[in-house]
Amino acid sequence: MSGINLVSKNIAKITEVPHKSTKPPWKHPDSEMNQGVGLVQTKYFHFALPPNELILESGEKLDPITVAYETYGKLNDQRSNAILILHALSGDAHAAGFHRRKENPGWWDSMIGPGRAFDTDKYFIICSNVLGGCKGTTGPSSPNPKTGKEYGLDFPIITISDMVNVQKHLIDHLKIDQLLSVAGGSMGGMQALEWLVSCSDRLKSAIIIATAAKHSPQQIAFHEVGRQAIMADPHWKDGCYYGGLPPARGLSVARMVGHITYMSEISMAEKFGRRLSNNGNPHKFSTGFEVEEYLHNRGDHFVKRFDANSYLYITKAIDSFDVSRGRELYEVFKGIEAKVLVLSFKSDWLYPASQSKEIVKGCKLTGVDVRSIRPMDTMPFSSRLRKRHISLNIFYTRYLLSKG
Repeated sequence: MSGINLVSKNIAKITEVPHKSTKPPWKHPDSEMNQGVGLVQTKYFHFALPPNELILESGEKLDPITVAYETYGKLNDQRSNAILILHALSGDAHAAGFHRRKENPGWWDSMIGPGRAFDTDKYFIICSNVLGGCKGTTGPSSPNPKTGKEYGLDFPIITISDMVNVQKHLIDHLKIDQLLSVAGGSMGGMQALEWLVSCSDRLKSAIIIATAAKHSPQQIAFHEVGRQAIMADPHWKDGCYYGGLPPARGLSVARMVGHITYMSEISMAEKFGRRLSNNGNPHKFSTGFEVEEYLHNRGDHFVKRFDANSYLYITKAIDSFDVSRGRELYEVFKGIEAKVLVLSFKSDWLYPASQSKEIVKGCKLTGVDVRSIRPMDTMPFSSRLRKRHISLNIFYTRYLLSKG
């Protein structure tokens, strides 16, 4: 049996829909959590206490800093099996497993666990919430020690480099000298690129998924529409909405715009067609299509778990990212000894496969050991993953890690 077929056979268990139950998932013997890492807890790392403030790329100082993170698996005696998972814009530290009394698993649960791509029987997996986030790591909604109130727009401008710098402090705290790999998609892919360029000596490999070395004008434009939607919301109040009503409408619209860019015209047609919604209560100016209901649901769900100011700061960090620092890509990739895997997806309108090809080309021109596969049809974070594409993803991930 071929390697891919073997992986596909194992993946069948991963993609099974868990049995529905009204009981909490940690008590149900047939739930998916028993196939993965099980119950997990978020941990917190505190650093940058005065006078050792963190100096940001802008030159501003930030203190103190809290980092929310989770770990899965066990660090070996050599401390050589650690993999850092890097989340996208709306992600957080909860990448796998279940939190007590929560029904939904981590955002990349299908890829992390025993026998999965990031096999917790072999690897020690780390995932942290980024600087500027709103799920436990210091960000605009965190208390400003100088005022005792939330930072709001007093929070300093941050960059992808700043996010990675904070992650380095976490890795140092965990006493890990070199990571086996870093892996992430979209904004997580940018962080992986930054790790690769700024401290390649601390990596053995990098897995870069559906991202860009820098944003195009069109990508910046999409984000700007979202930011303007938030700032136009009367509840935004120049970022001082904490304690009152949040700018939910603006943030919802921003998320709706984002979701449109995550899928191609073909994938949207396959997913929705022109089917009418069955909610029976369309808006007066809505035509009642299923795709409209989907976008509204995504937007409404997002505002319950994400901070609007974090959205502004993080999208600005993404737009300002340029791993080349204004040079040719191959020039900044010179001297990198870490192995690289690049994956892309046809259905991703925001990060087209052509941008992944630019990264691969830059690696090859300077002799970096890089592998890539032709663009796959399905986004890695979609709830409707196709088994063969997960299989390919896992097959090549395992291949890279085995060579690390």
